Amino acid sequence: MIFTGQELLDQVGKLEGWKLDNDSMVRKYMFNEFMKGIAFVDEVAAISEAFDHHPHITIDYKAITLRLTTYNEGGITTVDIREAQEFNDAFDKNR
Repeated sequence: MIFTGQELLDQVGKLEGWKLDNDSMVRKYMFNEFMKGIAFVDEVAAISEAFDHHPHITIDYKAITLRLTTYNEGGITTVDIREAQEFNDAFDKNR
């Protein structure tokens, strides 16, 4: 199910740090050490494989940016929301 309008704003608004950017949702995670960010990316990869749904990942030294959308649906779906919450949980463990 693709979210639109107020429903989309409500769903993304419940996720700490996530923002809307066109048909995607984006979050930048900051780490105090490069290798902590890389460990987080490893965990993101494992979560993504379990979901069979993969984000765009940008690594910029201690900043990791994730971008989620469901391309075959044309926007943000329940899968994106659930996966973003798991990424947030992984971040809380890896700080």
